[in-house]
Amino acid sequence: MVTSLYRRFRPQTFGEMVRQEHVVKVLKNQIEQNAVGHAYLFCGPRGTGKTTVARIFARAVNCEHPQDGSPCGKCAACRALSEGSLDILEIDAASNNGVNEMRDLREKVQYPPVSGKYKVYIVDEVHMLTDSAFNALLKTLEEPPAHAIFILATTEPHKIPATILSRCMRLDFKLIPEEDLEAHLKRILDGMGKPYEEEAVSAIARAGAGSDRDMLSIAEMCIAYEDKLTYKGVSEVLGAADFSETLSLAEALIKGDMPAALEGTERILSAGKSVGVLLKDLMTQLNRLAIAKTCRTAEKLLSLPKEQFAALKKAADGADGRALLRASEVLAKAETDMRFVSSPRVCLETAILRISLPEDDLSTDALVVRLNALEQQLKEGVVTAAPAAPVAPAPAPNPVPKRALVEEPAPFDDMPFPDEEPVFEEAYFADEPAPKRPRPAPEPKKAAPRVSAEPQAAPPAGAKAETPQVSKEPTAAPPAGAEVAFGKFVRTLRKTSRNGVLFTMCADLAPVFEGNTLVLYTESGTIFRSLSRDEHRAVMKDVFEKVGITDFDVRLKGAEAPKKQNIADELKRDFPDYPIEIK
Repeated sequence: MVTSLYRRFRPQTFGEMVRQEHVVKVLKNQIEQNAVGHAYLFCGPRGTGKTTVARIFARAVNCEHPQDGSPCGKCAACRALSEGSLDILEIDAASNNGVNEMRDLREKVQYPPVSGKYKVYIVDEVHMLTDSAFNALLKTLEEPPAHAIFILATTEPHKIPATILSRCMRLDFKLIPEEDLEAHLKRILDGMGKPYEEEAVSAIARAGAGSDRDMLSIAEMCIAYEDKLTYKGVSEVLGAADFSETLSLAEALIKGDMPAALEGTERILSAGKSVGVLLKDLMTQLNRLAIAKTCRTAEKLLSLPKEQFAALKKAADGADGRALLRASEVLAKAETDMRFVSSPRVCLETAILRISLPEDDLSTDALVVRLNALEQQLKEGVVTAAPAAPVAPAPAPNPVPKRALVEEPAPFDDMPFPDEEPVFEEAYFADEPAPKRPRPAPEPKKAAPRVSAEPQAAPPAGAKAETPQVSKEPTAAPPAGAEVAFGKFVRTLRKTSRNGVLFTMCADLAPVFEGNTLVLYTESGTIFRSLSRDEHRAVMKDVFEKVGITDFDVRLKGAEAPKKQNIADELKRDFPDYPIEIK
């Protein structure tokens, strides 16, 4: 029978371990200083070396001549333990999780070791024990015999009672980086004489997701698939969709090409790929596009064949970052929703429709994607104005006075008015009510002038051109006018000026039109003094001129208000004969 890779190449010393230096260093120092504890808790993800380190440690504490904290493998104790001994017992808590098994362990732990100094119990998946079994194990962990060492291994330490955790030395194992997994796999392949491609090794290490055992299990399938380990063969073994097809599908989604996206989805699914695999591969492809677009070392990070990376880089350069982010978020939500729907395919196609049709999505991200696409088209000059529809000539407006809408509504033309009335227009927008004045005599109604679509002939030489009469009374600017003008100023300042401090100070100003002057109020004296400096005033003046504002001013809100007199001083002044004490 052929032994699997992860069993055949299991490390036998601490020096052969792949990473986990923080755990190995603690155990080696305890062995060298002869300060071994009685209970350890090894916790961490699967396939990171918990059981392997426990076996090495069990042999190292019994070794007669440990070398750098690791078992020598030559002494009598090492030989006896390697052939199988009662001094190292491995217990699977998943199948021996009852109270009777723990009671049996508590009775047998009293017997001394046979060939070594310590009797080591390795309890794997200890979180599977029942509450009664934990209670039976608790007393033994609290006061174990001098020759007994317990090593508890688990992937879910949160399920272990606090009474057990407090009696163990906890050592956390971490996921192994891809670089170390690649180096470990290359050493194994070189030792086996198996040819391989660098991209294939990287793909296997990436599929291992930080677990050395998972990586070796995948590598064993790939080795049996073909004589030479290739990237294409690894992709087929993993069941992933074709790279070019998923890349084309991702491009269609980002560009909003709905027919191409649906056709690509149908083509991949009809080839036998499951909906879950396609969703996972599509999210992976979007992640690669984001890395290729933003990272300078993307080629090294992704470890793809050169032709595939070239195609990926070309697609990433033409993609919009917001569209990539939105597509990834929609697919991530679809992955969650897919667990609770009866038709995963419909859920996936709905997500694809939502991504490829941002104009029908009213979310903020979709609107941003549409704006970015429009800006890109404007830069490229491909946006053409739609033909204007014919507009019917508007009816001629009646020469109604401006205040007639407020003062003289049409249904009440014949009603008698008092001799005096307030002027509503000025009182509506001014801070103080306008003074009353005599009502002017009603003007006779004039016929509405005709509006001709033909251009009028120029007046003869020497004739005076009729100019419309403009009211000399100042009209207050509408409240929204100051906000609109100030908004244009802030956007222009952000685009043209690199002074981030000035932009931050201007963002909180309150704009108000006073006549033709745009007054900017602030409640902070520090901001007022800073904006009053010459260099800041010069920048603001240039930006205001770009948006059509020629007169502006910055004022401190409440600066002109009289200061309130202290009430205590007023009392002393009004009642000089009475003693006033301030507490």
